[in-house]
Amino acid sequence: MTRFAFAFSRAYRVAGLPFGVTPRTAWAAIDEDQLFVHFGPWRLRTALGNIAQATTSGGFAFLKTAGPAHLSLADRGVTFATNGDRAVCLQFHTPVTAIDPMGLLTHPNATLTPSDREAFLLALGGDHPPVS
Repeated sequence: MTRFAFAFSRAYRVAGLPFGVTPRTAWAAIDEDQLFVHFGPWRLRTALGNIAQATTSGGFAFLKTAGPAHLSLADRGVTFATNGDRAVCLQFHTPVTAIDPMGLLTHPNATLTPSDREAFLLALGGDHPPVS
């Protein structure tokens, strides 16, 4: 299993503290067939085969992404952001659970901010090549 720390900016680190989002509790891991994401108390787990596409993104508004996990009202995507500049957006074939403890709300995509985007994208492998 390969574990990826999240890249925290100072402002996002401060905003995440009240929600339990710290460098110790925010990370992603990839093994031979699964992706695991921990973001404070929130969790996402899916098979690598469920990832349809992986792209780089960034330029996020602080108020829309800092602190806890965020739900997009536009598309039900989930954002696990620790900076506003460098992220990876994952599109799923089948929506996944992440922020709803009952599992009723699912997400067709997830955005996360691993510290080494390129290594993270390479570790995903499979049929979803990195797209910049």
